[in-house]
Amino acid sequence: MTTATWILLDHGVALLTVIVWFAAGVTLSLRCVRLARVLLVAALLVTSARAVSVAVLAGRGWWFVQEKVLLGLPMIGVAALAATVITGPRLLARVEAARQPETIDAAGVVALLTAAYAALAGFVVTFLFGYPLTLGTALLTIALVCAGALLTVRVLATSDADEASDIDPTGPEVSRRRFFGFAGGLVVVGAAATGVGLSVRPGASMTDGGGPDPISRTAVSVTDLRCTAAPAPGGVRREYVLEARKATLRSESGHDIDAWTFDGTVPGPPITAVRGDLIEVTLVNHDIDDGVTLHWHGYDVPCGEDGAPGVTQDVVRPGGEFVYRFRADQAGTYWYHTHHASHLGVRRGLYGTLVVKPRTENHTEQLDLTLPVHTFDGIATIAGGLEHLAPAGTTVRLRIINTDSDPHRFALAGTAFRVAAVDGRDLERPGEISRIGLRLPASGRYDLVFDMPSTPVALILDDHAPTVWLRPRSDAPDTEPSTSGTASWPELDLLTYGTSVPVALRTATADRHFTLVLDRGVAMVDGTPAYAQTVNGRGHPSIPDQLVDEGDIVRFTVVNRSLETHPWHLHGHPVLILSRDGTASSGSPLWVDTFDVRPGQVWEVAFRASNPGIWMNHCHNLPHAHQGMMLQLRYDGVTSPFDGMHAVGASHNHP
Repeated sequence: MTTATWILLDHGVALLTVIVWFAAGVTLSLRCVRLARVLLVAALLVTSARAVSVAVLAGRGWWFVQEKVLLGLPMIGVAALAATVITGPRLLARVEAARQPETIDAAGVVALLTAAYAALAGFVVTFLFGYPLTLGTALLTIALVCAGALLTVRVLATSDADEASDIDPTGPEVSRRRFFGFAGGLVVVGAAATGVGLSVRPGASMTDGGGPDPISRTAVSVTDLRCTAAPAPGGVRREYVLEARKATLRSESGHDIDAWTFDGTVPGPPITAVRGDLIEVTLVNHDIDDGVTLHWHGYDVPCGEDGAPGVTQDVVRPGGEFVYRFRADQAGTYWYHTHHASHLGVRRGLYGTLVVKPRTENHTEQLDLTLPVHTFDGIATIAGGLEHLAPAGTTVRLRIINTDSDPHRFALAGTAFRVAAVDGRDLERPGEISRIGLRLPASGRYDLVFDMPSTPVALILDDHAPTVWLRPRSDAPDTEPSTSGTASWPELDLLTYGTSVPVALRTATADRHFTLVLDRGVAMVDGTPAYAQTVNGRGHPSIPDQLVDEGDIVRFTVVNRSLETHPWHLHGHPVLILSRDGTASSGSPLWVDTFDVRPGQVWEVAFRASNPGIWMNHCHNLPHAHQGMMLQLRYDGVTSPFDGMHAVGASHNHP
């Protein structure tokens, strides 16, 4: 079973443990002794099963079980042992006496319910605090369990006063003053130790990943890290003006949409160039109230051109403009989008395509289609036309771009094909494949290449009806390929696809190693408590910056404890995939700018720090980034004069 399956199984067993312990306590309080004894045995068995599931998860990684091993299991273990010692002999004696008890076994009820409180507390800690477990969280949890036990004692003591004949006189007695003294004291101590249990605890503003500390050097501002290059020999200057404006557009489903657009279209105007050209884009904000920027997704521009509001530039407000300039030194398929309030802006239409073709003619396809997929009005559609003609023998390249925050599945029916490039970077000798599904992460790109057959070819999105048709001629006979059953096609594993070649980075010793544990939990996001998307238990902006130095070899271990997929994206650098779940990448070297970390997965990636700046490092499910899953990678000595990034520049004035 996968780690995600074991996580779900452990959650189910943990919840069942809570239910059975509570059932045992309530049953005993109702004087159903025989049933209480059966439930006690069941509770012990389920608690033992929980230990097994935690042990299996521990084998998948300490990140998945830390709070369970250090707090949850010891707490329920001690409480279960106490409940068995206190309650077991009494239940056995009363059942053997074959009589229905006339009194409530107060001590037994307290012991059983305390075990239930302990099981519930461990379950809640996993969901509210997750990783890492802090001493304060542990103390607060234990304090609350003890307070629950004392409250139970107090309730039974009150019942004792009202119905003295119905309570076992050997049960505990606690006065109201003593109860509030003990319970209040425990909670205050625990809360003080944990900082109210939230991830608001002060922490380091920077982590060095095991590398050297910052050294004294002349500071370099991100505003100095701008493009000053001219076009390469043979290249030209390509100038674009993009005006961000609101517009009403008609969706594929026939509804009018209040869109945010570049130049009144969605997607915005395509930006194209040949390798070596100089691209200059003037962004003008006509009426986007919150402001707008341009981020060149996957393109390794100088940091000052990156479009990260509050880090590399100020937001472009209505009536303002900003000029971006960079040389097109990377051939491939990319895209651009706003990076301010991006969880809103991209969804509403502030994006477009960026394609840079090689200067040599031998890589030019006869039919080259750029096909961005985007969801409007709840319907995912592909821009670029529904039908295209490609004479038999034509070399076809389909540049598929996922501009959404969720993955999409594609299938190509009617021909064999190659995945020639991923995230704009060519794969090493990819082989022909057919009848196989392609999962494209949020913000990712696949280039599919094939020779057009003499029969039609269909591109299918999310296993629905064909979205794009390619036909060899307009009067082609009705010999369309079967498009049913694509959901059952196996998914291509890119880590085993293509031809492996030596890459020094795969075996190089890392100068810095950072671990990012992705989870959900209570944390501060932009100064507000929230049930956040967290990294190492924190939300933006309290996640420490990652310090690197130019030339460092940097390794990331990215762990997903949550039950949601997190497409991870580092600005300014492609990363080399080393392994997934401990299995090394064995296919073509896979350089990506976004990789999908599914529930329970552990990815290892590496890159060389070769592009100085302050770079965003975040989940590209943009609502997740808005909810806290974002941090910065900072080169030693680089500073910013701006006021800081806030939730991918997200405004909190929108629903």
